Formats: sequence, C-alpha cells, structure tokens
Amino acid sequence: MNVIVIGAGIAGLSTAWSLAKAGHRVTIVEQGPIPNPLAASGDHHRIIRRAYRAGSGYGRLISEAYGAWDELWADLGEDHLDARGFLCVSREAGDEAEEYREGLEEGNFPFELLEPAAAVERWPFLEVGTFRYAYFSEEGGALHCRKIATGLAGWLRAHGANVYEHSKAVEVDTDTGHIVLESGETMQADRVVVAGGAWVLKLFPELGSELKTYRTALAYVEPPADLKAAWEVAPVILDVGGVTDGYMIPLTRGAGMKFGSGLHKVPTSDADWNRQPVPGEGEVIRNLFSPPIARITEYKVTDVVTCAYTFTADEKFLAHEKGKCLIVSACSGHGYKFGAAVGRRVAKAVGDHDIAGLKRWVRAEMV
Repeated sequence: MNVIVIGAGIAGLSTAWSLAKAGHRVTIVEQGPIPNPLAASGDHHRIIRRAYRAGSGYGRLISEAYGAWDELWADLGEDHLDARGFLCVSREAGDEAEEYREGLEEGNFPFELLEPAAAVERWPFLEVGTFRYAYFSEEGGALHCRKIATGLAGWLRAHGANVYEHSKAVEVDTDTGHIVLESGETMQADRVVVAGGAWVLKLFPELGSELKTYRTALAYVEPPADLKAAWEVAPVILDVGGVTDGYMIPLTRGAGMKFGSGLHKVPTSDADWNRQPVPGEGEVIRNLFSPPIARITEYKVTDVVTCAYTFTADEKFLAHEKGKCLIVSACSGHGYKFGAAVGRRVAKAVGDHDIAGLKRWVRAEMV
C-alpha cells in the first residue's frame, strides 16, 4: 500500500517507521525541518513514567509504550531514554502528586516513599517545610525528542521511505487520497495519515469541536553552582504538588534543565500565534516552582521555548477516519511517552482496517 504521512512529530515519524517495517511504501511530509523545534514534540526532551491516576487506562497501556520504545532503540541502534527515574512531591492532600502515588499503588508499580527530611537530605534543592512527603520510582526518565526524530528520519531514508522536509500540506482530498503542498506540488496515496499536531485544525477545521489548541511555554534554567552536581544526578520531577501542575527535567545528556507548568497556557485558534517568547515569561514560569524548590530566584533563565498543543476535553488521544484519511491527535504534551506505541497501533489499523479498535485503544478503553 502507498501511504502518505503528514507531520513528522513523534506520532508521524513512528507511524511511518511502523508502516515501512510492515512493507508499505511510505512518504512523510513535514512543514519544517526534522526535527522541527516548533512542533509539540520538537523540544529537547519529554518525561516518561508509569505514574497515572488510579483507574486510568493509560496506566495500563504504559507497559506497551515501553515495549515499543525498546523495539525502536533496537532498530536505531541507539537508546535515547535517560532512565534516571522520577520524583513526585505532595504538598496538599489529594493533589496530583498524591493521585499519581495512588495510581502506582493500584498498578503494583514499585516506588520509595520518603519523609520530608530524608527527601531534602537526598535532594538538597528541595525546601524544608514546604511539602508533606516525596516518593521516587526508578521506572521513568527523559526521552530525548530531537535525537529520536533525527534517528527516525535517518532510519526511514535508509529503508526506502521518501522524507520531505519544508513541505507544508495545505489541502487533503479525503475521498481520493490526493494532497496539495504549499509549493503547488501534488501527491497521491492509497491512504493518508495526518499527524499534524496543533496544525491538524488548519487542514480539518471541523474537528474544532473536539480539539482545542493552546499556546504554552517552557523555561530552561541554569541552577545555582552549588546545586549543579545534585541536579546532574537527580531524577526527573513529575509533579511538584499543590496546584502548580509543574514538572522539571534536570540536566541530562547535554540538554539543559527545564521547568514546565500546566498553569502556563493560553487558548488560541492558531498554532502559529505568538510563538516568540514574551519578555519575563521564563521568570514567571520559574517562580511557579517555589515552593517546593528552594532559592528559586537563583535559577537563571537561559532560554524560553514556546509550544502549541491540542487537547481533547478529557485529554485523551483522538483518532478520526474520513474517507481515505486517518487523523490522529495526541493528548497534549503528555502524549509523547506513548509515541512509538501510537505509531505501531496506527500502522496496524492502516493495514487491517480496524479503525474502531484503534479508537478504543487510543482512548485507553481497550488493553
């Protein structure tokens, strides 16, 4: 089968990889370079972990995600997961960190629970007296997105796929499988997979009732000199507790240290809107992390990276079939960890036409 994949973020690249492995003729088109720093999956790194709220279907799917990454590492000949574990800090009863702990307990995933004093002794960047408890799991770490994208694009080229960069799709005829590029060039396929991230709505505005786009930003920081050694060996921090919805990725494999918060997002109808950082934006993000991070103003902001994400109302993946076209959208920035598994499942659905099964899987309704 001849398949065109639109979008070379993690969902598009991993779908193309899985389709090529299954023997299909694959073309992937990307509006920018690969990796594209403006893509939702185009930043330096993302967190992978087993922690999900109790009862979450994605908590049950995460083992499949790990297996898909292992298959990808074997094909690339290189592992782009820094498996340094993850840490959560609970500041209020019932906060997200506590819900994640309950999910670990439900899934019988191992973790180490620490009283505040023991946690501060082990991780001196935490502030005494600002949290209830902390817990650590070895089953987590940082996926290095740009290295993964570069490796996948190289693998696809080496295995006969057509990889087009700086080739923006502006029109898709879902009845015929015909696409038009901004340059005026046209392409034809038996099937089209659209994995355009926040740009999906530019091709299919009718999905606006199901997908909402947000502009957000991440702050890269340089820690205080006396804490740098502690951060170099620290786990990723999945949640800092309270209402911050904040996560941190420490210094890892040459990539900088990053702060991100779910509080820092603005709805938009255009994924290209306001992609330049606003003056002082990095400091605003950084300051959300005190407490529980001590001496927060000593963390120097070195860069701010903007992102555009799509969300469904319940923050689950979306799969939508229209004619010869299959549209797949991730569930916000949380979707990266499932990227390789999503690609395998989408490719399988293209081959066996079980779109209903794919929809149940991406919504974690079937495991």
